Amino acid sequence: MILGIDEVGRGAWAGPLVVGAVVLGGAQIDGLTDSKKLTAKRRSILAKEIKEKATAIGLGWVSAETIDRIGLSEALKMATRLAVKDINVDYDEIIIDGTIRLLNDSRVTTMKQADLLVPSVSAASIIAKVARDYYMSSVIHKNYPQYGFDKHVGYGTAMHSGALITHGPIDFHRLSFTPVKKALGLEVIAPKKKDKVIATAGRKAEAAAATYLIDLGYEIIEQNWRTKMCEIDIVTKKDDAAYLVEVKYRKHATKGGGLSAITPVKLKQMKFAARIWQHWHDYRGDVRLSVISMSGSPPTVDIFLDSV
Repeated sequence: MILGIDEVGRGAWAGPLVVGAVVLGGAQIDGLTDSKKLTAKRRSILAKEIKEKATAIGLGWVSAETIDRIGLSEALKMATRLAVKDINVDYDEIIIDGTIRLLNDSRVTTMKQADLLVPSVSAASIIAKVARDYYMSSVIHKNYPQYGFDKHVGYGTAMHSGALITHGPIDFHRLSFTPVKKALGLEVIAPKKKDKVIATAGRKAEAAAATYLIDLGYEIIEQNWRTKMCEIDIVTKKDDAAYLVEVKYRKHATKGGGLSAITPVKLKQMKFAARIWQHWHDYRGDVRLSVISMSGSPPTVDIFLDSV
């Protein structure tokens, strides 16, 4: 009774990481091998047979956002634990493809090319790849056809890179991956010393907001942090949490004031900027999106929402 484990999607630019876990329990299935060496049609046929004959099957999914937040190594361990949690039968040995010990279990053996040599690991590889490929090429592609997920299922290709540059990222992209950052131009833009800061009404409002936050006990870490694709007005810290503050200013506090500008689209942009900021600083602590609405001349704070 061997529990075989293998992962799919480790190097993809987009989409989840998926770990498969299979106990064949003596089931005989011809043609089991590394899923990458099989055609899509053959994988689908074998996946159906594995589901019919295997003693137990488990899948562990970890999203792109979680990968960005905790790192790929921890994501692999998390997905493995989730896959094994689905296994509800006893087993004597655990064989994991590769050299990384992803489980703290005395029964674990790691093995290079286990997906070629051990039938249960081959089965795990096939089950995970078929599940992930279907999710990317059917479910995600249906909502985002412009990216071509039905062809590359989230891996790095010239087509995928071009789509990223043209359309920008979606929630399923791994913003912490270097090829994605390069394709999107996500490097931080530092202001040049010789550049003069234009004292616009918005800049005056941000300065007043920073003073307001300092008076409340917040520590200002950065102001006007930006990349080519996003910007954060103020970054503060208080009580071991980072607050990424969006400052919205309107001269007259009418029609909802500055808060009316925090639309669902804007909130999505703020979350995107937060993911990039977290990765850039390798920050694994608590992060909160905050909004300060201001009005008047000089600008004064109407509403401060420390978490939205």
